Amino acid sequence: MQSIAPRVRRGRKSTILLAATLAAWLAAGRSYALPSADELVRQAHAHEEAHEEDVAARRYTDALMIEATNGAAWIGLARLRFRLGELAEAERVYATALQRLPTLYLALEGRARCLWALGRRADAEANLQAYADAVGDPMAFRALAGWFGVDGRSPAQLATWRRLLAIGSARADAALSAEARLMVRALSLIVDGADPAASPADIDPTRRQLARIARAGP
Repeated sequence: MQSIAPRVRRGRKSTILLAATLAAWLAAGRSYALPSADELVRQAHAHEEAHEEDVAARRYTDALMIEATNGAAWIGLARLRFRLGELAEAERVYATALQRLPTLYLALEGRARCLWALGRRADAEANLQAYADAVGDPMAFRALAGWFGVDGRSPAQLATWRRLLAIGSARADAALSAEARLMVRALSLIVDGADPAASPADIDPTRRQLARIARAGP
């Protein structure tokens, strides 16, 4: 019995060591198997396509729990909320994303559209202006010009179309340049017509000079 006891103790030690090794191996395996934030975003997109919005929202949230600076997860979650009609929640997600990632310019554009839908037009225009200025997106400038038009802000609308004309010229975009040139001419008539200095009632030389300055713009 005395000779057997040491072998039993050695066997127990081996069993304990093996169990510990297996536990460590399994733990490492589980850790390795955890999906990345990007994989969770991919899964969220798939669930959205399958119209499983609740599951998609959880996947986006899980991705942000793993990687709080994952821009695709922030944008995906905010767009999902917007699409579901949860405008205030979508705006909150975009605002939080911009706090985490100030250069996530798509969040500026998305937040602008949320704010516009919520009736906060001045804030919406400021956000869309910031986005358009940052990336030089003609579509954003066109949308901004439309918003200024809805608000009756013809001078701001004119300035935006002038910016589009400059972009079209710089990019040799004939279609954009032609459209912008037409809009600038039309809006100049509206803005100048509302400005006595731009549309003088007499032929005073000073007023004519002021009119030329007003038409020239900034």
